[in-house]
Amino acid sequence: MSISRFLPALLAAFIWGCDPSKTSTPGEETSESGSTTSTADGKSGEEKSGDQKPFMLGDLIEPFEPPTLAELEGKVEWVDNPTVDSMALLRDELAKQPIPSTSQEALQLKNDSPESNAKILGALGRPPADDSQVDWDQVLTRHLSSDIASTNPLLAHSAYEGYVLGAIGFGLFGFDWRLQPFGAQETIESWQTSKDRLYDKIVMRKDLTWSDGKPITAHDIVFSFKVILSSQVPVPAQRQGTDQLKWVEAYDDHTLVFFHKAALATNVTNLSFSIIPKHIYENSIANDPTLQNSSYHVKIENDPISGGGYELTRRVAGSEVLVTRRESWYMYEGKQVRDKPYFRQIRFKIIRDESVALLALKSGDLDEQLLNAEQWRTQTDEDDFYKNNTKAYGVEWVYFYFGWNMKTPFFEDKRVRQAMSYAYDHDELLSSLRYGLDQACVGIFHETSPWFPSEDPPKPYKQDLGKAETLLDEAGWIDSDGDGIRDNTVNGRKIDFEFSMLVTSRRDRVAICSLLKENLGQIGVVCNVRPVEFTVIMDRAQKREYQAMFAGWGTGTDPSTSENLWMTGEDRNYPQYSNPEVDRLFIAGRKEFDREKRAEMYQRIHKIIYDDQPYTWLYFRNSYYGFNKSLRGYKFSPRGPFSYSPGSESLWKPTAVQ
Repeated sequence: MSISRFLPALLAAFIWGCDPSKTSTPGEETSESGSTTSTADGKSGEEKSGDQKPFMLGDLIEPFEPPTLAELEGKVEWVDNPTVDSMALLRDELAKQPIPSTSQEALQLKNDSPESNAKILGALGRPPADDSQVDWDQVLTRHLSSDIASTNPLLAHSAYEGYVLGAIGFGLFGFDWRLQPFGAQETIESWQTSKDRLYDKIVMRKDLTWSDGKPITAHDIVFSFKVILSSQVPVPAQRQGTDQLKWVEAYDDHTLVFFHKAALATNVTNLSFSIIPKHIYENSIANDPTLQNSSYHVKIENDPISGGGYELTRRVAGSEVLVTRRESWYMYEGKQVRDKPYFRQIRFKIIRDESVALLALKSGDLDEQLLNAEQWRTQTDEDDFYKNNTKAYGVEWVYFYFGWNMKTPFFEDKRVRQAMSYAYDHDELLSSLRYGLDQACVGIFHETSPWFPSEDPPKPYKQDLGKAETLLDEAGWIDSDGDGIRDNTVNGRKIDFEFSMLVTSRRDRVAICSLLKENLGQIGVVCNVRPVEFTVIMDRAQKREYQAMFAGWGTGTDPSTSENLWMTGEDRNYPQYSNPEVDRLFIAGRKEFDREKRAEMYQRIHKIIYDDQPYTWLYFRNSYYGFNKSLRGYKFSPRGPFSYSPGSESLWKPTAVQ
């Protein structure tokens, strides 16, 4: 399974200076439910604490009595939706495009121009023409710059889990490189939507099994829906969208109907929640709703049941995750029923230091690596790189920013936030720190997306220290005591304008923040750059215990996936931004089915948020990757080369270098 189908949560991705997630509460956080000890069958060996209310599965679901299937069929007019073989779709697309060079010619090129990039992708970025070209015994070694937090898709919170769970997880839906959604042919027979858009009916395939041999059925999907909408299960971000479903009913082992609360343009995204096996969790969840604290859940965490093309073989904390091709995924009752995954094993090597990872790529110990700007421009042009590797790039809708906590006295005033943006040397950032590879970011949507305001678009900020000083003066931040640091009176107390900027401990990220420190120092503002671990920033952001931070987001498959970043009180609204007009437009956007009118709403949202500057938007980062010369089948999308369907499923290695 590709990343897009195991975890619908990967509609938007939080980039903490890492790769590109609807994310859940971080697995590192401790639930308040109290610890329990479970026996092998998942039943509790301890009583819950006295103040712990009894667990109720699906207690956030309003009471609903679904009609019988016959009653439903009698009143509903169904419209067929596409069920797609994503690999066949990709092959059809590539068949329309001429092959600009042979593989051997492409492997001799240095990627030093758009023309050479097109030739490399055109020749090497294709699935095999037939199975005889594939070396089925190969191992794919992928790079992770941080360890995974969980193997449970409900608890996943970053792209690291996404890449692993994309191999071992199960899902019903996908989206292609154009971000168009579809039903996955490998897991469903048909998908229909009612003409009034209040119901979706899925008929699942009957040849699906979990890795323990149990069948995957409609009851697993209903159970997962109820788990997500259980108040004691700490997965608040998973509930976004899922909570717009009134009910999910399994009419038999394979027939599902999703009941929507309203006819919304976003209903298709609400169907695609994460799925866990009912038979594994139904007897244990009441005693440990965290799904991670009990000994039973720890055991499942370390030896998860797979619903995808691979199953977990080995997991060494901080070192590697190894998954092995699962025969029971593509074979059923002695017959091949799905495509056989191209690799015998996939090894995810965890290498936190980018320089060390690049050495591993150059030596052939990694098959792929996301390259930073410096590595692309200065460290991958020589023979020591091209001996074993090539490189390629594509446009990706990933932006980076300085985020301002608007509930702190420093950044509650829009004039101050705008002053931060005027103070920063954006030209130095783009030309020197980003090596001229990236474009200035002017808000939440990329200029190539339909949601970007192409008419009268926002203009990039340029450094203007005089303007920044004027805005700070107007907001009351002046140097009243002549010590060189601006100050203000807040709640009757004078405070200096001195704040901390959290950033991951990566040299390039720290350099970006250090430039801000230097710029602000020129106008009497003290910025303390605080390099910390990824998990620390995530924890502080979730708890709103920070003043400013450097991070990034990947745009989701639908503009509505940005709701939980910007609507008042939403889970991932880390700057604690609130604008009634933005809230109104997001709600209206859900209900609008006219594509042009809907796009206009999100374009308006883009402009309003950019004017308010809850972030200082910095740059859009394209995907820059190094690939081993033996690797084939990589195609880029707005979500990079992996985070769509087929994505990583189209990677393969030939029997000989072809």
